[in-house]
Amino acid sequence: MVPLLLLFLVVVIDQISKIIIVRTVGVGEIGFSFGGDFFRIIHVVNPGIAFSIGHGWSLLIRSVLFRVLPLIVLIFVLFFYFFTDDLSLIQRWAISGIVGGGFGNLIDRFFRSTGVVDFIDVKFYGLFGFERWPTFNIADSAVVVCGIILVISFLFAGKSKKSEGEK
Repeated sequence: MVPLLLLFLVVVIDQISKIIIVRTVGVGEIGFSFGGDFFRIIHVVNPGIAFSIGHGWSLLIRSVLFRVLPLIVLIFVLFFYFFTDDLSLIQRWAISGIVGGGFGNLIDRFFRSTGVVDFIDVKFYGLFGFERWPTFNIADSAVVVCGIILVISFLFAGKSKKSEGEK
């Protein structure tokens, strides 16, 4: 149960940070920058998903694909979390962070008519064709970082189970 604290912490920090951005930085404005233009806080709204995919789609399609479907997936993941004994503690922490990030962005999708509030903007120096990485938020960060941790934990768990079977 303790890993679920991360879920709630991610949602709270994500929503508080978004409230601060909405109240203090105008849409499209830079509120803060560090290292020249390397790191910026900029208020952006995203009616689509990652990399603004789907921002021009109809409201009905966006509602189903970006609200209903993710909600079903998050409920399924929580069901799996509670009803399986096959997860390690690190996997439970990672899943909690992913679900927290998912709910953080879903709150925006359900309660902010303009879309998800993004505000972290980092220069990417042309890597992968991006001069700047697409603007993101705390929830996005939690999903990505915890997703990487989860994948790595499954890879190592698979290797340790394989090596145990060889003994």
